[in-house]
Amino acid sequence: MSNATIYDVAGQAKVSLATVSRVLNNPEKVNEETRKRVLEVIKQLGYRPNAIARGLASRRTTTVGVIVSDITRASVSQMIGGIMDIAKQYDYSIKIFSMNDGRSIEDFSRIVVSEQVDGIIFLNDELEASQMYQSFEESKIPMVLANCVSEEDLPTVNIDFEKASYEITKDMIEKGKKEIYLFSTVRRYAVNNLKEAGYIKAMEEADLEPKIFRTSGDPDINTLHFNEFFSNHKIEGALAVRDSIAVSFINVACKNNRKIGEDILVVGFQNTKYAKLSRPTLTCIDMPVYDLGASSMRLLTKYMRNEEVSDKHIVLDYDLVYRESMAN
Repeated sequence: MSNATIYDVAGQAKVSLATVSRVLNNPEKVNEETRKRVLEVIKQLGYRPNAIARGLASRRTTTVGVIVSDITRASVSQMIGGIMDIAKQYDYSIKIFSMNDGRSIEDFSRIVVSEQVDGIIFLNDELEASQMYQSFEESKIPMVLANCVSEEDLPTVNIDFEKASYEITKDMIEKGKKEIYLFSTVRRYAVNNLKEAGYIKAMEEADLEPKIFRTSGDPDINTLHFNEFFSNHKIEGALAVRDSIAVSFINVACKNNRKIGEDILVVGFQNTKYAKLSRPTLTCIDMPVYDLGASSMRLLTKYMRNEEVSDKHIVLDYDLVYRESMAN
């Protein structure tokens, strides 16, 4: 008896698991050319669906895996909201995978593949997507990156992070500020590297020294860092790669009797709920977080349905939302 699996069939036929399932269960829903190719591979491999495979073939719901770092982050939850709203339109189910438990990338990839997902949306900006890409490519599972980048030429949905950072930094400079810092993370992420590049470009064009202060997204940690920071640094402006970091800085600055919006201009890089809750309220680069999720789900759907994709790199517009921490 052949040991071929449905994954082997999908791989050799160069189709998704969902397509193999439709050929086995609802062949009338698959175009003739694809159906013949899949059936030929099934014949060549001697594939016989076992109980699990038959369950996969007969299931009615397409499943999308969403990989995140920390589901509690405001931006992540908003993106998932966009993904789920579009998924409902196609009657897809969503499985959330959070890679924050110390497992190796190889083990984590195997777990995701074993869950028999038909497509993957990668929201984890704390992990290089290319490190997982090979595992999913071998299993013929399409993947779309949302709010993160990769050295691989993978489908992506983003904003122009470098341009946004450049634009708001230049705005602070034009308002007369010179001692402008970028608050980034200790751990290097590809997305933050782009934000840093835009900031550095604006500073160097103005013959100002770029100053990057690296801290943590954890308020308990970055509050300690900022308390120490104020003891020996002059600062007139700050751009933070996350809203939560910007708000932590505002809290410490106020305790040090600095006037936010006057002495110091502060800008966040997401426009999450924290921006409006901050006192004073936080000026932000407004990333369309919900739309990042929704657009990534629409793009992934095209790949899962073997539809033509005219542009695999979608760049969404962003806005600058001015509030009390930096008046327009």
